[in-house]
Amino acid sequence: MGRPAKFGEDRILDAALAVTAEGGPSAATIAAIAERLGAPSGSLYHRFGSRDLLLATLWTRCVRRFQEGFVAALDAGDAVAAALHTPRWCRGHPAEAAVLLLHRRRDLATAWPAELAGPLDALNARTADALTAFARRRGVERERVVFATVDVPYGAVHRHLLDHRAPPPEVDELIITACRAVLVP
Repeated sequence: MGRPAKFGEDRILDAALAVTAEGGPSAATIAAIAERLGAPSGSLYHRFGSRDLLLATLWTRCVRRFQEGFVAALDAGDAVAAALHTPRWCRGHPAEAAVLLLHRRRDLATAWPAELAGPLDALNARTADALTAFARRRGVERERVVFATVDVPYGAVHRHLLDHRAPPPEVDELIITACRAVLVP
């Protein structure tokens, strides 16, 4: 039986998350991530093969973690909870929020690794399906649901994240008001 990996995938991704959240995608070099982790660069290449694969895996992990609560709220039929998921998640996961909401996918990986296209497509399809199903159940146009639960919350938190601060609690009430106004039958 081999010995357990000293620098597992989650530890490497956590280091990449910290470096990317603090300095942006350009700061997230293999050397910087390895230094943050206290690992040799070879450990990162052994686990991921390339910087692009490492950052794309990080991006996919952030997307998956964010979408879990968002999709659960839509599946439960609660548009307000889905809309509030964004500012609350940003407050609870500031580094992931910075990576996910401030940097585009194309900023992270020069060439998006083919092996991650399927998992990301599946994540996006799951969210798209949840939005569509919610709209059908409520008899509301899907575009209104997207605006109320995605666009408004994103707009409400984005400028705060750009200033490297959490969205203030007052944002929640504004999101609730906008969500309810947009989704009134």
